[in-house]
Amino acid sequence: MESAQAFFKQAVTVVGSVPDQVTTDGHASYPRAIRETMGCEVIHRTNTYLNNRLEQDHRGIKQRYSPMRGFGSFTSAAQFCCAFDKLRNYLRPRRTMGEVVSLLEQRQAFLQRLAALQRMIQATS
Repeated sequence: MESAQAFFKQAVTVVGSVPDQVTTDGHASYPRAIRETMGCEVIHRTNTYLNNRLEQDHRGIKQRYSPMRGFGSFTSAAQFCCAFDKLRNYLRPRRTMGEVVSLLEQRQAFLQRLAALQRMIQATS
């Protein structure tokens, strides 16, 4: 309960406001922690599929650390996640809303960025 309350307090501090809705995995301590830290007016949702977007975001990291059987330490996890996010953001550039980009154009952009990254790595080694 204490760790759930600390998490929700930190989330409110980071965001700067209390959200209208909170989606969690349904742990037993969350409803009380949400009520005590954010108030009774916050809607607590526990539907499995409502949190899917967030779960999909870290699927790539899960796929890479699973064969290693975990990271071993918080420091190595932080280093890996930082590098992974930078690389993912570099290779998968975001498009503006409503812009139609063909799959061929997406592949070409990816291959160009990958080739540039390989050249940079070879230049430094």
